[in-house]
Order: sequence, then structure tokens, then C-alpha cells
Amino acid sequence: MRPQLHRYCARMTGSVIDGEDVLQEALLKAIEAAPRTEPLDNPEGWLFRIAHNAALDFLRRRARHNAAHSDEDLDMIAASTSPVNDRQIVAASLQTFMRLPVSQRSAVILRDVLGYSVDEVCTIMGGSIPATKGALQRGRVRLRELAEEPDDIRPPELETAERVRLMHYVERFNARDFDSLRDMLADDVQLEMVNRTRRAGRHDVGEYFGRYAQTSPWHCVPGFVDRRAAIIMFDPQDPSGPPRYFVLLDWENGSIVNIRDFLFAHYAIEGAELFTLD
Repeated sequence: MRPQLHRYCARMTGSVIDGEDVLQEALLKAIEAAPRTEPLDNPEGWLFRIAHNAALDFLRRRARHNAAHSDEDLDMIAASTSPVNDRQIVAASLQTFMRLPVSQRSAVILRDVLGYSVDEVCTIMGGSIPATKGALQRGRVRLRELAEEPDDIRPPELETAERVRLMHYVERFNARDFDSLRDMLADDVQLEMVNRTRRAGRHDVGEYFGRYAQTSPWHCVPGFVDRRAAIIMFDPQDPSGPPRYFVLLDWENGSIVNIRDFLFAHYAIEGAELFTLD
């Protein structure tokens, strides 16, 4: 269920990175609640309900986004969509989804992207059938309007020092000079292999590079994932193919203090806004 849950959370938050944070929060809540929960007739719907609430909590905490539900009349009946419109909705960017009110966004993602029935969407969102259908109808109409607007997306810019650090890391990684990369680690560095494990401390995190040294030579380029500086990874067996996953680095006083590697979470790159640096 993890890829489907991430697909929902990423579109609700407008970022594959924030979506993973919300997904992890939802899974923790599910694990904590499971011992106190009666046997479930629909565990999939139960998980999506938890993820839905976790996404709403995230949006409320993120004050810069408008998390208010639409106050329009909710007694509309959802019109059917054509296959062409369905493909437009599924292909819409994460930032396009963020331009919908929360109720519309959630209804469209669950119904048109993930394929749940209106009854299932209603159960997950916790609303009435008319309200769900109304949100779905208005969300579809608004997404089609947004799809017709011209794109004006420009890549972010990095300060010179940050750009130099990122380029140097990529050069050393592609040269498989992992000793140089270990020298960049802070003593209290943290590592998260998303969907797999966590490590802490220079010695344990240093072994992370040893694993890469033993595998086929992944190729990476510096760039941006959802407008955050990142290292974008390409499959060595398909160098001209699409990027497979990404790695995030945090720096402090010239040393790496945090590594977040999505090697075991390839699902996270789906729908991300990607730019590569020249």
C-alpha cells in the first residue's frame, strides 16, 4: 500500500518530499492504533482514512497554504469524465493539485487518480455523498481550467556556496571516491534510507557509502526535486532513461549533517517537479 498512500499524500501536500513525511506519520499512527482496533473489513480504506487525516493535519500546520474547505453548495452531482479528461487529471502536476481547495483536491485524487468509488471516497473523507460528489465535480472542472493555462515554471537558483558543495559531492560520487564523501560527514550525521532503515554517527553512516561501492555504478546529477536542492539518480543499466530516485543532503558548517536517500522508495519520484543543474 505504501506507493498508493504516497501518491495520495504527495498530491495533497504538493510535494513528494512532504508527502513521504505525511505517509510516515500516517503509518506510525496506524501502527499505534492497530492493537486497539477491532478486526477491519476494509484495512485499505482504514489506512487511507488515517493518511487523509494526517495530510489535513500537515496542511493546517503549514500556515502558508490555505487549508480551508470550499464553502460552495455541496449538493451537486458529479458528472462523468471522458478518458481524455481522466488522463489530464492523472497527469496534473503536484503544484496544480495544490491550487484546488482541500476537499476538491482530496476527492479528485481518491476518485480519478487512485480509482476509488464515490462511496469509498466518502468513507475516507468522512463526508456525505452529496458533499463528496460536489467536491469531485468542482475539482474536475477547475483542474481542466488549470490545464489550459500556460506553464511558466522556472528552475530555482542556488547560492554559489551551496551549488559548489552539491557539484563537488556529485563529482566525487560519480568518480566512486567514497573516501572523500566520508570526509564530508559531520560527527553526528544522520542517515535515513527511506522505507528501509536509519543510522546515526559518522562511523555507521560511513558504511552507507560502502554499500554503494559494492553495487553497480549509479550515475547522479545535481538538481532540484520539488524546488529543493537534490541529487537525482539514474539507473546505470539505463543511463538515458528517466531518473529513478533522489537523495537529499543537509549541510552545516561545510559538513553533511543529514542524508535522506530514496533508493528503496522509487515511488516517491513519481509526479515530482524535477530540474537538473547545468
